[in-house]
Amino acid sequence: MANFFISKGEKVVYNDVESVIVRIVDLDTVMIEEVHSNIIRTVKIYELKPFQNFLPDKPVYEIKTLSEEKWDIAQRRYEIIEPILKVKKKRGLIQLASRENGVSVPTIYRWIKLYNDTGLVSSLLGKEKSGGKGKSRLVPEVNDIINKTIDEVYLNSSKKSINKTIRIIHQRCMDKGVKRPHSNTIRMRIKNLSEELKLRKRYGNKEAKYKYEPHKGHFPGADYPLSVVQIDHTVVDIILVDEQNRNPYKRPSITVAIDVYSRMVLGFYLSFETPGAHGTGLCIAHSILPKDLWMKRIGVEEEWPCWGVMNTIHVDNAKEFRGEMLKKACFNYGINLEFRPPATPHWGGHVERLLGTFSKEIHNLPGTTFSDIKKRKNYNSKEKASFTLKEFEKWLTIYITKIYHNKIHSSINMSPLQKFKEGVFGNENQLGRGLPKKIVDERRLRLDFMPYYERSIQEYGIVINHIYYYDEVLRRYIHSVKGKEKRKFLFRRDPRDISVVYFYDPELKEYFEIPYRNTSLPPISIWEYKDILRVLRKNKIELNEEKIFESYRELDKLEQLAVRETKKVKKLPNKKKRSIFVENKNLNEFKIENIKPFDDSDDIFN
Repeated sequence: MANFFISKGEKVVYNDVESVIVRIVDLDTVMIEEVHSNIIRTVKIYELKPFQNFLPDKPVYEIKTLSEEKWDIAQRRYEIIEPILKVKKKRGLIQLASRENGVSVPTIYRWIKLYNDTGLVSSLLGKEKSGGKGKSRLVPEVNDIINKTIDEVYLNSSKKSINKTIRIIHQRCMDKGVKRPHSNTIRMRIKNLSEELKLRKRYGNKEAKYKYEPHKGHFPGADYPLSVVQIDHTVVDIILVDEQNRNPYKRPSITVAIDVYSRMVLGFYLSFETPGAHGTGLCIAHSILPKDLWMKRIGVEEEWPCWGVMNTIHVDNAKEFRGEMLKKACFNYGINLEFRPPATPHWGGHVERLLGTFSKEIHNLPGTTFSDIKKRKNYNSKEKASFTLKEFEKWLTIYITKIYHNKIHSSINMSPLQKFKEGVFGNENQLGRGLPKKIVDERRLRLDFMPYYERSIQEYGIVINHIYYYDEVLRRYIHSVKGKEKRKFLFRRDPRDISVVYFYDPELKEYFEIPYRNTSLPPISIWEYKDILRVLRKNKIELNEEKIFESYRELDKLEQLAVRETKKVKKLPNKKKRSIFVENKNLNEFKIENIKPFDDSDDIFN
């Protein structure tokens, strides 16, 4: 999982043109200069790609496929370098770690570089090796000459070139009467050095500090943006309607992430699923990734400039947060997953107050169920229900980005957006942490936090929840065995669309899309699937793929018939209509833009 820095002087690619960042304009905007034409452009960060010549070719493992032994090795290596990653002056700590753990200094530098290049703990395993490939064949004396010369010549403010360093190493080897190493060996040794070490030694602490170190302020535990994030979920106090015929459906659930330092909402996941680990993982992915393209897709024009891997996530002690894969996925990205101590309800206060703020606004929407049965009285939530899931997602996004992020927050005396920017860019009293690293392979990150399944591959493909999936990419693994057992393979699936699963090829180490075996079947969500399952079980009908989708089509036809009958009634004279309807609700006149937040809501953060 390669990532790259968004900082002044960083080489990037914009529209397939090599460029250099010359200025950070805002949280989501930079100024670049095209290298060959010297044209200056102001562009959005999500439009940038890493400079390919410097994109690290590093191993990317699917952590679910790693043995416990390998995972333990990766964790152990991370535990060795983790204290070193957090400090500016690393050399003393590296030497200490080398002595205490019996690991060479160059190896620790290599681990640091691997982690900084990928941001993944699993990358510390390095590439899979066979035989002696990749092992050093140099005698210790030559190794000492290389390491000492690189330290004295290359890693200093004189900025000597790699070629100059190679010539000096060759000369010193001749003086000692030992065989000189190949130039490429020295080049690879320099290439494997930590980028932070090279920047600090050759350009000074100030440049390295800006690029690599988050600068802490005065907030205990949450001293800068993305240092501490709280996540929680709840069932929302509103009944939504279905997408096709706008009939009352059910209450959605929401999982939301808040940056404790600034109170910015980093991301959320909205669905009709029961709140759990699946929603938490998808909420984390939404929080880490840029949201520009997603907001364009749902039709919201506003900035939501929150992206980047957080340091720590705080969740409560509910069992859905304690899934092993969620822990591993977080750990693999260097995220510390912490749980609320028992009997400390105030511990998750920031995210719970945020959910309370959302509830106040939602209680003014059509279809609200309120949070108190006394307030509901004679209000018919189902009859008033108007929003689909997509419309409610858009309403919530508009409220978060246009109102909540820009409203003065009493506990920080400024808006969350202003506080977030201050934490990134700094003010006259403290330095900013700088923009976070940008994830290159966004698809892979989404998949890493999706629900997973393990299945053997048969001649018909695989089956998940009575549904068959197949693609030719599976053919080579049909009837694969491991020892005497059928070999299990890893698949991931997005609950919002189960028409596709993602197969992890253990040899190519890539994910491939595997569609329904019967491609004529319609895409459905996991909650639609579960609704159908309940109907079939209630009627004691055998569960299989044919019956599931036959029932789905039958329900769809029933809804269409209900719509036609409703239209017939609406054509009746008004007196007859009033005898049938208590209230005539014309959904065609309803527009999401007409929904306004409750203007006089109290600031519940006081």
